[in-house]
Amino acid sequence: MGLDLRICPSCGDRAARPVAAGAVLTCARCEHQWPFQRLPLFALTGPSGAGKSTIGPLLMSRFAGEVVVLEQDVLWADALRDDVRAFRSAWLRMAAMLHQNGRPVVLCGTVAPPEFEQLPERVFFSEIHYLALVSSPDSLRRRLRARPAWREWDEPRIDEMLEFNNWLRNSGVDVFDTTDVAAEDTADYAEKWIRSRLPG
Repeated sequence: MGLDLRICPSCGDRAARPVAAGAVLTCARCEHQWPFQRLPLFALTGPSGAGKSTIGPLLMSRFAGEVVVLEQDVLWADALRDDVRAFRSAWLRMAAMLHQNGRPVVLCGTVAPPEFEQLPERVFFSEIHYLALVSSPDSLRRRLRARPAWREWDEPRIDEMLEFNNWLRNSGVDVFDTTDVAAEDTADYAEKWIRSRLPG
């Protein structure tokens, strides 16, 4: 089995839309079948300023050796900035490759379920669990205004995050409000939420 699950280890064809049934992939070209680790993906989402980057390192230390905690911005390179779909697809492929090591991935980043659920790479995961960190509009605006100038948080961009914050509250995903909650307490909640959904 190769690292890139889209590529058939028998004929080398690269699938535009991978075919999976349970934990078995099938090549649409030569019909070769091979097993893979189909694990759940954990998406720790929310608007910028809600606390994802703060609790990510806390979760990393708590889950050392059990899960892999990743920050989505490390792939936010110039080559992918103009194509958000390609950016999301690259993240799912990366997470699926990491899953072949037997450890589930927690992805910390601003993502909405519709951005992942309709991608071809979605078949690599048994489930995608979403936990959204949100905040009150006033608190979120204050946090974003206080960020360093190089982050370029002007008022229109802040308004977009406030809209996303509101959308998440009504989207049906699990939500945790960080407005008046310490980082350690937020990490406690996220850790319990993840552990309750780990396989086995």
